[in-house]
Amino acid sequence: MPAHATLPYRFEFDKNEVRNIVECNKQHGFAIVKGMLPPAMVEMLKAEVRRVLEPVIQSSGVITYTHTQFIECSPVYASLMAYEPYMQIARALNDDEPITLNRSAAIYKKAGCGPMAWHTDWGPLEHPYDTNAVLNNSGANSMWFYLNGIDDVRGGLAIIPDSHTEDWNAPEGFAFTKHNKSFYRKGDAPAPHTRMDDVPGAMPVIAEPGDMILFAERTYHGVYPHLGTETRLSCGMSFRKISYKPEQVWPLTESARRFIDSSAPEIKPLVEGYIGMGGDWRSVAR
Repeated sequence: MPAHATLPYRFEFDKNEVRNIVECNKQHGFAIVKGMLPPAMVEMLKAEVRRVLEPVIQSSGVITYTHTQFIECSPVYASLMAYEPYMQIARALNDDEPITLNRSAAIYKKAGCGPMAWHTDWGPLEHPYDTNAVLNNSGANSMWFYLNGIDDVRGGLAIIPDSHTEDWNAPEGFAFTKHNKSFYRKGDAPAPHTRMDDVPGAMPVIAEPGDMILFAERTYHGVYPHLGTETRLSCGMSFRKISYKPEQVWPLTESARRFIDSSAPEIKPLVEGYIGMGGDWRSVAR
């Protein structure tokens, strides 16, 4: 039986169970929304990830690539912001306050890729901090689609339920790295741990192509080695409350400006507060 079969609470929900989805994510740091996207939409998104990322893969010779402004290159992905079942959850995750697009990404991962070490997306706003720290301090929640489905064989996620609180302690036998960004086994060098199957409390995420994986900014997660045969395609975005006003921000890139200006009228209110990724921007102490 997979590790998650023993959890004493539900974490898989129908897309209409919005209140339960939000509560599970709040209480445990994650939730899985079953059948969030219809098959036709899944296929369109798979084609978009291939269209945008495959040229990079082919030209560079790498076996995995992450595009950190995917929505700026994909009108198809942007159209998801007009899909009401999806946006109903996005709004509820933000207490039904006015929201704006926070960030987006897509990942192309060929079979044979190694693991990604345990980490949390959150990081402190300590100078000099980067764009990731700003966007990942916004109270947003990651909303990811693994378009081929995932498990612990095909490069899937591992997560630690309930690891999203400020006072969470490292797993038994482990200690945190700097700023609690990851953890390592006590007695080993203080480098992020890369095994998924020996961490107390960890579980594999098992999901089908149309399912949506939610997790909080602070939730610790990692990625299993990709031992399957099919390229893993995924994409995700997050939203934040418009009321989030970071102390310092970066100039809007030309790509981000074009994306905002070309957005369809029905999604324009959701992107006018979008600030993009800002390249290699770093904060300056004042």
